[in-house]
Amino acid sequence: MSENDIPESSDSLVRGANRQPIVSVLGHVDHGKTSVLDLVRSIGSERQASVMDREAGGITQHIGATEVPAEVLNSTCKEMLGGKEFKSPGLLFIDTPGHHSFVSLRNRGGSVADIAILVVDIMEGLQPQTIESLNTLKETKTPFVIAANKVDRIHGWRCESGRAFIRSFTAQRDDVKALFDERYWKILGQFSEHGFNIERYDRIKDFRQNVALVPMSAKEGEGLQDLLAVSVGLAERFLEDRLTDTIGPALGTVLEMRDEVGMGKTIDVILYRGSLKIGDKIMLASSDGAFTTHIKGLKRPKGMSEMRDAGKRWVNYPEIQAACGVKIVAPNLENAIAGTTLHLANTDEEKHSAELLIREEWRGIYDKMPIMCSECKKVAPRAEFISNCQNGSCKGAVEEKDGVVIKADTVGGLEALAFELFKLKIPVRQATVGPVNKKDILMAKSIKDPLNQAILGFSTKPNTEVADELSKDDSEIAFFSGSIIYHIIDAFEEWRAEKQAEIEAAQRESLVYPGRLLYLKDHTFRAKNPAIVGMRVIGGRIHIGQRLMKLDGTPIGQVKSLRTRSSEDVKEANQGDEVAVAIQGPTVGRHIDELDEFYVDVPASHAKRLKKLNLDPVEQEILDELIRLHRKVDHFWGR
Repeated sequence: MSENDIPESSDSLVRGANRQPIVSVLGHVDHGKTSVLDLVRSIGSERQASVMDREAGGITQHIGATEVPAEVLNSTCKEMLGGKEFKSPGLLFIDTPGHHSFVSLRNRGGSVADIAILVVDIMEGLQPQTIESLNTLKETKTPFVIAANKVDRIHGWRCESGRAFIRSFTAQRDDVKALFDERYWKILGQFSEHGFNIERYDRIKDFRQNVALVPMSAKEGEGLQDLLAVSVGLAERFLEDRLTDTIGPALGTVLEMRDEVGMGKTIDVILYRGSLKIGDKIMLASSDGAFTTHIKGLKRPKGMSEMRDAGKRWVNYPEIQAACGVKIVAPNLENAIAGTTLHLANTDEEKHSAELLIREEWRGIYDKMPIMCSECKKVAPRAEFISNCQNGSCKGAVEEKDGVVIKADTVGGLEALAFELFKLKIPVRQATVGPVNKKDILMAKSIKDPLNQAILGFSTKPNTEVADELSKDDSEIAFFSGSIIYHIIDAFEEWRAEKQAEIEAAQRESLVYPGRLLYLKDHTFRAKNPAIVGMRVIGGRIHIGQRLMKLDGTPIGQVKSLRTRSSEDVKEANQGDEVAVAIQGPTVGRHIDELDEFYVDVPASHAKRLKKLNLDPVEQEILDELIRLHRKVDHFWGR
C-alpha cells in the first residue's frame, strides 16, 4: 500500500454524509491520549495547547470535545491525500479518561463515537487499561485505529515535526528500523491474543479484515497526518449508515454543567442526532427524575477550541445540527446531571418517550451498583441478582445495609467509583450525584459494618451544612474526596486497613485466653449469689466476664469480679496470681468445693483465632485440653 492508498470516500457516500464523524480517543493512562489531542489542536499554531497540564494529576478526568474543521484536515493531510480532499465537514474528537476506573465513562463515549483511536505506547504495549478499552470497543462494536505512540522513544529514531510516518520510516537507519520491527511484532502478538488482527496501515489490503496501526510521535508531531487520514477515510468509507442517521428527535450526551460568567448555568453537550434551535423544549435527568426546560442560547466554540477551555471564544447559533459540541443556555440547568442523555421534548409524544428513556437510563446506572449477598457475602452488580443470590446453591437475599455511600459530580464518575469498589468486593448502599449532604451522613451512620462507615466523593465536596462535621478528627464518618479517583480509593483502602487493625487489636483485648485455676483451701468468703472464693491462677489467665468449667467439662458460672489480696479490683489475673473470684451461678459445697480445679472456658470462635497466635506452652497445653473436652460433644468444635 502506498501513501496515497488510504481509505477514500466515494462520491455517492459523500453526498449522503450529513454530519462529521465523531472520534473517541481511548487508551491506557500516560500512553498519550491527551498529547495526541493537544497535537491535533496545535495544528497551525506555533505551540501546543495543553489540556493535560491543567488536568488533575495529568489525567483527563472528564470527557472533553474538540472539533477539527474540514479545511484543517485537508491542509494537514495534503501530502497523504495526493491532491484529493475529504468530503466530511470535519471531525469531532471526544477525549475520554484513560484510567481504568473510567470503563463506564468510556462505554458512554464509545456508544456515541463513530470511530475510535486507541492510543498505545509502542514501548510498553498492551496494558490493563488498553485491554479494557479493547473490550469496550468490542462491546459497542466501534471500529478503531491504533495510534502506536512514542516512536521517538525508540533508540536512534529521528523525528521531524509534521512528517508522515512512511517518509520518516524510510529515513531511519537499518538498526533503528529493526528496533521498531521488534516492538511492532510484539504488539501485533499481544493484539492477536485478544482476537484482533492488526497491520501497519500502509501495508493493509483490506481494512475490513485488519485493524490499522499508525505509528506516530505526539510529542514530536510526527505521523499525525497519517492518523487523521486513516481515521477520516475509514469513517467515510465504512460508516455511511451512521453518518447519515441524523433524522429524528435530537439526542445528545451532557458532558458538564457549568456556571459561566454572563451566561448563568449552562450545559456542554455532544449532539449526535437531530437538530436543536433556540426555543426548543428539552428534557434532562436530575437526581429527582426527569425535568423539562427550554433553550435560550446555543453556543459553539470557534474551530480548534476545546469546549472546556473556549473562554470567550464562542459563536452564537440560532440552530445546530448533529454532530457537534454545543453549549446550551437554559433555565434551571443546575439540576442537570452530567453523563446523562438530552432529549428533545417539544411535543407530548416526545416528552412521554423521553421520560421513559431517562427512567430506563437511571435504572441501568442503578443496576451497576455493587451489592452483597447476606449468605455467601458475594459482591456483584445489582443486575446479577434477581430476588436472591444466584451463586451456586446459595439463595440468600441481597442486602445494601453494609455498603458505603458514594457521591460524584457526574453519572460517569459515579459509575467509575462503583466499578472500582466492585473490584475490591465492597458493596454500595447509596449512590447519588451532587455535593455531600446531611442525608448522606445519616445514611453512612446507619451502616453496620465499621469498615464501610464512609463516604467517598469523586470531584464533589460537602455542602456548607456538613463540611465542618466531616472535617473533624473525631467525625463518626470517614470522608474521602478528590479529583483523581484512584487517590480516593488508595486513601480509603489505607483507612480500612488501619480500621481493621484497630478492630483486631480491640478483639485481642477481649479475646478469651485459656486459663486453669485452683480453689484454695480455707478461702471461701461467700457461698452463693455470687460465690466468692480465693483462687490461684496456675496457668494462662482469667478475665472478668469469662466463664468457668470443671476439668470434666461441667459448666460452673461466670466471673463477675476479681480482687487482689490488697483489696484492689482488677480486670485480669495472670499465672501465679492469687485473687478473690466472684462467680455468679454455683453454690459452694453443692457445685464447687475447695481444692477443685477449673478451666477458663473458651468460645469455639475464639479457639480458631487462638490457634493462630503464639501462645506460651502452658496456655497451649490448656487450649489443647479444652479442645479435646469440647470435641467429645462436637467433633467440629473450634475447627
